[in-house]
Amino acid sequence: MQHVRRMRGGSQAHLLRASDGAYYVTKFQNNPQHVRVLANEMLATQLAQWLGLPVPRVEVIEVSDWLIADTPDLRIEVAGGSTPCCSGRQLASLYPDLELQVLDYLPESLLSRVVNLEEFARCVVLDKWTSNSDGRQAIFTCRPRGRRYQAAFIDQGYCFNAGEWTFPDHALRGIYARNKVYSAVSGWESFEPALTKAEEADLLDLWRCAEPIPPEWYGYDHHALQRLVESLYRRRRMIRDLISAFRNSSRSPFPNWKESDAVSVACRLSHAANDIEIR
Repeated sequence: MQHVRRMRGGSQAHLLRASDGAYYVTKFQNNPQHVRVLANEMLATQLAQWLGLPVPRVEVIEVSDWLIADTPDLRIEVAGGSTPCCSGRQLASLYPDLELQVLDYLPESLLSRVVNLEEFARCVVLDKWTSNSDGRQAIFTCRPRGRRYQAAFIDQGYCFNAGEWTFPDHALRGIYARNKVYSAVSGWESFEPALTKAEEADLLDLWRCAEPIPPEWYGYDHHALQRLVESLYRRRRMIRDLISAFRNSSRSPFPNWKESDAVSVACRLSHAANDIEIR
């Protein structure tokens, strides 16, 4: 119903007010990254909600021709100029209550005031499962004059390697920039219950998350979407290996990991590998 402002970021999203009175960060099909980032945002956010992670609700928002025509600022910057945002069905991510202070960065000295800091470890499950090829993005909200922050995870567009829909696994991709958010990780229990839920997912669970995606967001290539979902199903047994690769990386992100846990995990990883071979 109304354009509010342009947002920062590579997808060149815009903040819009919708007919329900809420405000949504809106990514457009003709964004400079790829049309599939809308599908990625929808699928990965639905997976995150299913895993119990704090993410903004995502919706399909209908942007009319008249709003585009009557709003000069609704444009996408491209090489050599700009082009109007396209009308039709776009990806909308619910923006926090306007009464809240919204930050996309906190200095390390303030991270201890984040009341749900443990969720960053659980989000590693999502990012490794979906092969997020970007750094983990988060926002922090706080009430006016408040001293405590709530984290929420945003910008899932580069899950599944953006428009490629491939899974190039790298230990240091899909993680938050500061180790402080992982300081409480002491073993595999720190990733629960998200880890076990992901490992026990069945195809029906994954299709429920993929079903709401408008087909124009993936070029009506239903076979590609099917391959993506089936790849996710197979990858659920790889998540511990991928987290272990991050754990053993040069970042050394989990200094408080208990060595006794690692011994028992080695057996579980061996069983998981055998399970993959059997399948």
